[in-house]
Amino acid sequence: MSAVMPPNPPASARKPVAKVPHIGPLDWRKLVEWLSEDGVISAAEAQRTIARCSQVQSAQPPLVRLASVSMARVSDGKPLDIETMAQWLAGRAGLNYLRIDPLKVEVGKVADTMSAIYAERHKVLPVQVTSTEVVVATSEPFITDWVSEVERQARRSVRLVVANPLEITKYTAEFFALAKSVKAALKAGGNSGTASFEQLVELNKTNKQLDANDQGVVQVVDWLWQYAFDQRASDIHLEPRREQGVIRFRIDGVLHLVYQLPMGVHNAMTARIKLLGRMDVVEKRRPQDGRIKTRNPRGDEIEMRLSTLPTAFGEKMVMRIFDPDTTVKDLDGLGFSEHDATRWEQLVKRPYGIILVTGPTGSGKTTTLYSTLKRLATEEVNVSTVEDPIEMIEPSFNQTQVQPHLDFDFPEGLRALMRQDPDIIMVGEIRDLQTAEMAVQAALTGHLVFSTLHTNDAPSAVSRLMELGVPPYLINATLLGVLAQRLVRTLCSNCREKDDSASREALAELVKPWQISGGYRPYKPVGCVDCRLTGFRGRMGLYELLTVTEAFKEKVSKEPNIDALRRQSVVEGMRPLRLAGALKVAEGLTTIEEILAATPSMS
Repeated sequence: MSAVMPPNPPASARKPVAKVPHIGPLDWRKLVEWLSEDGVISAAEAQRTIARCSQVQSAQPPLVRLASVSMARVSDGKPLDIETMAQWLAGRAGLNYLRIDPLKVEVGKVADTMSAIYAERHKVLPVQVTSTEVVVATSEPFITDWVSEVERQARRSVRLVVANPLEITKYTAEFFALAKSVKAALKAGGNSGTASFEQLVELNKTNKQLDANDQGVVQVVDWLWQYAFDQRASDIHLEPRREQGVIRFRIDGVLHLVYQLPMGVHNAMTARIKLLGRMDVVEKRRPQDGRIKTRNPRGDEIEMRLSTLPTAFGEKMVMRIFDPDTTVKDLDGLGFSEHDATRWEQLVKRPYGIILVTGPTGSGKTTTLYSTLKRLATEEVNVSTVEDPIEMIEPSFNQTQVQPHLDFDFPEGLRALMRQDPDIIMVGEIRDLQTAEMAVQAALTGHLVFSTLHTNDAPSAVSRLMELGVPPYLINATLLGVLAQRLVRTLCSNCREKDDSASREALAELVKPWQISGGYRPYKPVGCVDCRLTGFRGRMGLYELLTVTEAFKEKVSKEPNIDALRRQSVVEGMRPLRLAGALKVAEGLTTIEEILAATPSMS
């Protein structure tokens, strides 16, 4: 991995070097003078800034100090923030500007370039190391007396870039602390790096205080979690390879390589996480599940579901992150259109029956169900679930996890729930005829039942129930509706650009035989540091909602084939997934390529 430079530096970053070179540390007064000279701020604003800053003594870096007074830009009158000033300073110094992306920095390499004390003293941070050069971020571009010393020690040339001083301070502490913890953890495992954490625990049973080396493992794990929360990761993957362990984050549905570490440290980290998740640390031959509660940097409680799997080179661990702020949303936040939101609201208010949510793994079914149940779980309603496993603990309803080794499976869980006087029941998944029959029985006896199926679209859920062995007359008696869904990446609002090459004909071809009228505002991904140069930031749901009507029931009884069911669903108001996606493209929220990749064809 390497630090990534912006493909098109801002105009301020392309300005020529000042006519009179400056040497030495930055001074806020000099910066105000330069900003006025370059027309970034007016002369009157410069005088007001000098007057305000002169009244307050501060040890803050010059850029931070000036950003705190919110100088007004000449161009639009908006406050001049530290990011904009750092870009301008890069242009003034004739250097590239870099917004540091920690996922693109090989922490082990850059930490070997210089010590943390040296980096802090000179206010610099190595961000990339190649065979010929070291790229160093600085907030003091006119102090270069240290460059020759680093070049001599690293045996590489130094290339300077300008970065936000707050980012340099933050990542200097994080990168060097992580590198130190990894080295300490590796030392704890011995020079061979083969000792595991459970062996360290055994050694320390008689001594409750962990030594410094064990503490290194603790610090690495803590850093991993906080880093994942900061980067908006939905999953953390710890993967053993032949020579080393690999850490990857899934962000907006795409995996990113984060760090590579010695196998000894990987094994110790996996064992520590298993220990915290109350899993069997010694057992490595079979898959295990666990759960951990921790807190994010803001202090909010976060739940993580753990899963281990034995592989050729050791245990692979995946941690799925459930952040309550992002997991439970309203219908607008989930991505429902007004058309489907109204129909879904009407559906979930029905007193009894079965409502199914379908889609492949990772399509957001759990988020939709939890968000819906959260709103339905009032003080007057008893909401109970039986899941495998419980995805996220929600205090507003009663949750039960199946235990197959205790002969407590979905049918048995449903049978027990029926005796608990529930109003609303959620079954994690209908996998077999026995579970389907119990769900039907619950609906027939006056309960509202939610569950999931793995099907490509909403009408296929009906044929799947038939394939399991549920008679058509029972489907007609109990099924209220089916919601199929997918997740697609949304365009980054900071860098997206209008796509003049996109034609309405391409959109029309996408949704044939449907037609889309109204506005069409196509955008294309560009890429910036905020979205890691992908052009996308965040995901949203696409939905197709089938509601069971009397006409649909006749098709189930007389023509139980998928094509007939699909045609009738459309007549009853269902909008196919691809059409839902095309509407998001027309709004400028995503791209045609994303829709094609995520949704099934309408033919």
